[in-house]
Amino acid sequence: MSIGAKPPGTLLSLTPETAPAIGASSSGALGDATVVLEPAAAAPVSVLRIPVQIDAASVAYIKGTQWVERPSRAFQHLLAETLRARGKGLVVEADRGTTGTRIGGRLLAMGFDVPTHSAVVRFDAMKWLPDGRIETRRFESTVAGIDPDPDAIGPALNHAANKVAAEIADWVG
Repeated sequence: MSIGAKPPGTLLSLTPETAPAIGASSSGALGDATVVLEPAAAAPVSVLRIPVQIDAASVAYIKGTQWVERPSRAFQHLLAETLRARGKGLVVEADRGTTGTRIGGRLLAMGFDVPTHSAVVRFDAMKWLPDGRIETRRFESTVAGIDPDPDAIGPALNHAANKVAAEIADWVG
């Protein structure tokens, strides 16, 4: 007897290339914490499947592979871990009345691009500063020369996402 759909052959997740050391801690007032919000996501990356950009107007998905969780949520966790590893003070992932810096945005791409044989991560970041100012910036990282195979795409997307998260951490300052 079988219950439910057949599970995918491969599950992908994002893992930080840098993380806080074991025993590392940070403290501060919640009101001053940096908040990493779950970003909005473009339609092709708002699902658990891995998008494949065939051409400018066509998207498909890799068969037998999916994310462990929504790509936007996975990116939120990765960015928060990257900020913590860089010693950016108290970093939280829930907006609970903080008046500190808030980081959010829109995940535009996290998949495979057929014309360039590249894993692509593209993120439009938004930074709300405590003084009321808002800054935006687009970040992108590609890993070229990979095959449209889960064993190649997974590590390439992880590397590209880590590069984008590191650049955002530098931008946050």
